[in-house]
Amino acid sequence: MGTEIERKFLVTHTTWKQAAHGVRYRQGYLVADGERTVRVRVAGERAYVTLKGRTTGISRAEFEYDIPLPDAAQILDALCPKPLIEKTRYRVPHQGLTWEVDEFAGENEGLIVAEVELSDEAQTLELPDWVGAEVTHDRRYTNASLSRYPYRLWKPQT
Repeated sequence: MGTEIERKFLVTHTTWKQAAHGVRYRQGYLVADGERTVRVRVAGERAYVTLKGRTTGISRAEFEYDIPLPDAAQILDALCPKPLIEKTRYRVPHQGLTWEVDEFAGENEGLIVAEVELSDEAQTLELPDWVGAEVTHDRRYTNASLSRYPYRLWKPQT
């Protein structure tokens, strides 16, 4: 079984973007009920189906498989509830780890989050200077939640 151990943060400024190259993502959810998530994603010219289990702490079971790009496009257009998640993902190295910075578009435009995968939950982490508040445990910032309750609908104080 694969395990994802991840922390997520808001991004405070764009100095990370200077040396980063982004890939466009488009993704939707076939199931997102809190116990499990089934996601279809197009990332550049590749496509995946991902199955995730319930989050415990900052870990959860995760399985990801390549699928044909035309199949993914059809699933996103015909089977996934809207709005889809649209974003550009940048990979940014920092202190031996690769941070993934997601700059959202569409219904979630204006939101920028950074996440980093760890080898274990107790791993120490040195934060880049462009990282702000941690939102790992705030379910609103999961992509599955953003597909149901987009950032543009949030009250200004959030």
